[in-house]
Amino acid sequence: MRRSFLFFGLVSLASTMALAQAPTNGDIQGDRKDLRHDRRDMRKDQRDINHDKRDLRHDRVDRNRDQRDINHDRGDLNKDRAERNQDLRNGNTAGAQAEQRDINHDKRDLHHDRVDRNHDQRDINHDRRDLHHDRVDRNHDRKDIRHDKRDLRRDRKGK
Repeated sequence: MRRSFLFFGLVSLASTMALAQAPTNGDIQGDRKDLRHDRRDMRKDQRDINHDKRDLRHDRVDRNRDQRDINHDRGDLNKDRAERNQDLRNGNTAGAQAEQRDINHDKRDLHHDRVDRNHDQRDINHDRRDLHHDRVDRNHDRKDIRHDKRDLRRDRKGK
């Protein structure tokens, strides 16, 4: 009695394992669903890549514009300093005070442009990092699609 019960248990276990390895229609449907999801994920990653490229272009344009403003403000600052020094040499204190106000204004403007440029550079670095991660994700999705197609072909052959 014990032997027959043990034998029946081993046979049922072996048949369960054999059925678990056999492809079923559910596996094919599951592989198709995985394939659809991976394709959708890849399209989403491509949209993210395009968006990051666009952000990167805009941030570079803004950074370059801020650098041009910095160079322009430096030139204005040097010109105002030269005019202030000329007014001081000529004894025109009112003119020198007006030039000093212009100098202070240009210094504030220069500081704001530098802050903006640094923020744009930070955004550029962030967008480049995002772009890299999105490309890696897209490549992983491509690999998943290849594997899902392979599994689907295997399941169809085994059917």
